[in-house]
Amino acid sequence: MKNIFTYLLFALSFQLVAEKFTPQDYIKKYKDDAISEMERAGVPASITLAQGMLESGYGNSELARKANNHFGIKCHSDWSGPVFRVDDDKKDECFRKYESVWYSYRDHSNFLKGKQRYASLFELKITDYKGWAKGLRKAGYATNKKYARLLIDLIERYDLNQFVEKNKKKHKKYIEKSAAKIKVIETGKSDDFELNYSVSKVQISDNWIKYLEVKKGYTFYRISQETGVSIKRLYKYNECDENKSLSLGERVYLQPKKRRSRTRSYVFRKGDDLYSISQKFGVKLKYIYKRNRLLKSYKPASGEVILLRGRKKKKTK
Repeated sequence: MKNIFTYLLFALSFQLVAEKFTPQDYIKKYKDDAISEMERAGVPASITLAQGMLESGYGNSELARKANNHFGIKCHSDWSGPVFRVDDDKKDECFRKYESVWYSYRDHSNFLKGKQRYASLFELKITDYKGWAKGLRKAGYATNKKYARLLIDLIERYDLNQFVEKNKKKHKKYIEKSAAKIKVIETGKSDDFELNYSVSKVQISDNWIKYLEVKKGYTFYRISQETGVSIKRLYKYNECDENKSLSLGERVYLQPKKRRSRTRSYVFRKGDDLYSISQKFGVKLKYIYKRNRLLKSYKPASGEVILLRGRKKKKTK
């Protein structure tokens, strides 16, 4: 009986060792989830895999095995799901528990996208794994001073950036088309379309154009990610380019501006310019020039009336 018991213990121990994930096992099993999240949320698959491997011990840690938590994300005040407690930096710390590993991958992407301190990472190229690794450490994702180096070593040792390089086109297509499932309605030569997404922060101007008001941490990239409107279209709709910097309270239009406003006119004030008026009232800049018979080089004086609908009469000699 004792021999049988010893044999069973040995067999069980052997099975547990045999089932232990190797780095190669981990990559094979979870690379598709990492790629999928890259296409959905914009986090490089190389970074996601490297963080998952490092934080979970290739999926073998107690937190990974018992709570499906592969990224070491703690509960925080905004977590209302199940929890798992384990000693970490402190005794009996609270970590998030997931129904499956896939939910851990999804929450990892949402966690990075939802925190302002990580916003600058999404301005980096999807292939810039070194920039992402250093940015994560700088933003405080981990306390280990060597965290960035550890991620970079994993990415280079196991060639994790191949999953980014091979899927760059898919990621670009996602940015253009969006995971928010935009329903495009053809309207002749116009590029007006109906936005089929739900973003609580979207507002509508007086002349019926959807826009977002710029808050702290907003960038064109972040707005594109949240709304599904491509960066190219955002620049076009707001008559600007990549050199444009956003200011708090400014409007970013998600649809083309109109030819006219419901407001008839605006009195030019100190600090104004015609572009800011165009953004304030959702009127294309070229129509402001047309309605007011102005040259592009013209700078209105304080107190001058700028028409937003109708047209100024020609001056008679």
